[in-house]
Amino acid sequence: MSSSMIIGQYIPADSVIHRLDPRSKIAIIFFYVVIVFFANSAMSYGVLALFAVGSAFLSQVPFRYILKGLKPVWFLILFTFLLHLFVTREGDVAFSIFGWDVYKEGLVQGGAISLRFFLLILVTSLLTLTTTPIEITDAIEELLGPLKKVKFPVHELALMMSISLRFIPTLMQETEKISKAQASRGVDFRTGAFKDRVKAVVPLLVPLFVSAFKRAEELAMAMEARGYQGGEGRTKLRELQITKIDVYLYIVFVLLVMALFMTRN
Repeated sequence: MSSSMIIGQYIPADSVIHRLDPRSKIAIIFFYVVIVFFANSAMSYGVLALFAVGSAFLSQVPFRYILKGLKPVWFLILFTFLLHLFVTREGDVAFSIFGWDVYKEGLVQGGAISLRFFLLILVTSLLTLTTTPIEITDAIEELLGPLKKVKFPVHELALMMSISLRFIPTLMQETEKISKAQASRGVDFRTGAFKDRVKAVVPLLVPLFVSAFKRAEELAMAMEARGYQGGEGRTKLRELQITKIDVYLYIVFVLLVMALFMTRN
């Protein structure tokens, strides 16, 4: 289970994507999520897919590993495609399945929405795969820095987000460990009636919540023992800096936006 979940995991490497300033990566991903919804043609989706797949290869993270990590969302992507396929009743009839007419517009919309969903997950996953939790924390704190003027707890918010991302793989590993322990005791999670399978999940959730609260308490005690007092007066070991690579990234992204709007219908 933990090997099929890449959200929150960091893969160390010396790639161009790893060397980017985390603020640049967060900003580019944010605007990428926005412009994805402007694509409305095969060419525009091709431009977005080229950027996403190219970024994945430049990250030096094995593409097979990324696809394996996206396994939990493949069902959702397929469900989205089938939903549009059988619900949309516009355009000409493409073919029929067991007497149910499938329209061309349903194929187009299903493929477009599924591809859009896949690109969003792929690009956002690259952030945690190529950026350490500490870098994400510093980047979020820097980007939300202006809110400090209105007494907004920027540092605490960034820290909570970083800890949440960091503990996702840990909780997945803990879930896998508990499920194997319960299965060895005869608990069956996969067969039987739906009501019985729901009841079988209870022995999994209770120790998982207990373990999560225990880890949170240990982390809080460790931070308190080290004198953590929030972000006031704290300094950083590594200062974030915009380099030439980040400037090149912004140029490439501006060209991507121009190409996207030139290829729209």
